Amino acid sequence: MRSPAPLARMTQRKDYLAANAGKRAPMPGFVLIVRARGDDDATMRIGITVSKKVGNAVTRNRMKRRFRALVREVLPIDGVVGADHVLIGRASGIERDYSALKTELSKALAKVKR
Repeated sequence: MRSPAPLARMTQRKDYLAANAGKRAPMPGFVLIVRARGDDDATMRIGITVSKKVGNAVTRNRMKRRFRALVREVLPIDGVVGADHVLIGRASGIERDYSALKTELSKALAKVKR
């Protein structure tokens, strides 16, 4: 069994703007955007964004923590190697069950790979 590609965080705004041109997979709790970088680096980068429309700071931070846990669990198995992955939180995502979010993320990754 091969080892999964390493995960890294996206930190710069230009990376988020570049990823915006990627493939989208809208789900009830979030929108997933995946864009292959085209370099020879196998690292999967992840970016998480939750706007103020979703709720107050406590709600947004809780949602981001849930997304980080999801990413650590699902991305090494189903993620696109050498691509940027951006999760955009939706207002309905905070009350969704964790297992439902997990299956949605796997489903979204499969949709983007097609």
